[in-house]
Amino acid sequence: MARYTGPSCRLCRRENTELFLKGDRCYTDKCGIKRRNYPPGQHGQGRSKTSDYGVQLREKQKVRRIYGILEKQFRGYFESADRMKGVTGENLLSLLERRLDNTIYRLGFASSRTESRQLVRHGHFTLNGRKVNIPSIQVKSGDVIQLREKSKKIVSINDALEAVVRRGTPQWLELDKDAAKGVIKGLPVREDITTPIQEQLIVELYSK
Repeated sequence: MARYTGPSCRLCRRENTELFLKGDRCYTDKCGIKRRNYPPGQHGQGRSKTSDYGVQLREKQKVRRIYGILEKQFRGYFESADRMKGVTGENLLSLLERRLDNTIYRLGFASSRTESRQLVRHGHFTLNGRKVNIPSIQVKSGDVIQLREKSKKIVSINDALEAVVRRGTPQWLELDKDAAKGVIKGLPVREDITTPIQEQLIVELYSK
């Protein structure tokens, strides 16, 4: 499967916002967008006009990159959100938030979604007592995510849990650091997503 393997900071600069793709580095002065707050490339510092379509496209690309989703998969999430009751844009963000890799990141077991995805694929977590290795699994209210016993000594996981206070845990999740366990208290709502996202632009883009 195709996957972007270039510099993460380049993506933040392209979207002109912090996407927090590199974990703790994004909170320091080494953050790429703090050091060079303009788009990458030889014309990055030039003036450019953006059409309505361009604004919508950039918003969609930004959300894709935040959650690490490829275009085909992202389109699938949108179509599922469109079939659900309620507001399509909010449904889309809820589906993305409920991905297992994102949930583990939100709980604080990893410093970035990329790291969280890798931990899931390597089988470091159980979901309701069963080992899982599929990052895209949709969690449900009442689900229990737990770090496997043999994985509790991994330094990066322990470091991430120590830093969870800085990032905070959303209200729809409950973390038990001592037991290395997280509980899904409910489904995420729009107020739980603090990342600056204008989901209506994505709906307008796909509705053309």
